[in-house]
Amino acid sequence: MRAVTIVLTFALLSGAVAPSAWAQTVAPLAGPPPLSTEIPPLPPIDPALPTLFLVGDSTVKVGTAGQMGWGEVLPAHLDTSRINVVNFARGGRSSRTFRTEGLWERVLAALRPGDVVLIQFGHNDGGELFDTTRPRASLPGTGDETRQGTVVLTRTFEVVRTFGWYLREYVADVRSRGAQPILCSLVPRGRWADGRIVREDYARWTREIATVTSTPLLDLNEIIAKHYEAMGVERVAALFADQGTHTTPDGAALSASLVAGGLRALGGPLTNYLTGRFSFLLR
Repeated sequence: MRAVTIVLTFALLSGAVAPSAWAQTVAPLAGPPPLSTEIPPLPPIDPALPTLFLVGDSTVKVGTAGQMGWGEVLPAHLDTSRINVVNFARGGRSSRTFRTEGLWERVLAALRPGDVVLIQFGHNDGGELFDTTRPRASLPGTGDETRQGTVVLTRTFEVVRTFGWYLREYVADVRSRGAQPILCSLVPRGRWADGRIVREDYARWTREIATVTSTPLLDLNEIIAKHYEAMGVERVAALFADQGTHTTPDGAALSASLVAGGLRALGGPLTNYLTGRFSFLLR
């Protein structure tokens, strides 16, 4: 595929193949329909108030009927007359593509000293680097390894970094604006093995980056997994709208309660804005 890409890119630049003929030249890519790359506007932000930004994937904010992300419920646990809550998470994004698509730049442009950013990635960081209709993977781990190549879908050259590298960049960017980053390990899927919820490597790598960068950590992968295990397989299954990734409104309410409880336990600038309305759904 790389050789085909190089030849066709040369042909496009030389005029031998017209750009309009690209779709006929390249075989259809494998995978679901490509994600829209249109960047939505930020909602209105009251400049007199501090802002809590949420960035992540569809487990934080989803647009599918019957599904809900925890970030859509979290404002119920905060005094929104005293703090803005901007949920700018986008379904299907990874730690890599939230940056490369320009979504992160929009957040940075609005970020002010004293704001707080909750950062959760990992669900979409596996998969393909350059091929298929959704080339969004980061490299595994937390090191400085790189892979470079041409993204076939967009015909752009890219240097891909590790999951941990991208998290370090988010942390550094937030701090450079005088704001506070909080890293969140990915919420667990409803997957079981030997009577326990499966923990994921992305959670471990998030913990590692939180440690080396001295960043507050909300370990949602572990916090929520423990609650799932206390509830049992059948009750947890009812909290998911699919095969174990996207939660129902009740599932999102549970996760948001645990996020709020975790923020209170962390202390820090958000504590004064929490309302204390927690419901862990363990009845």
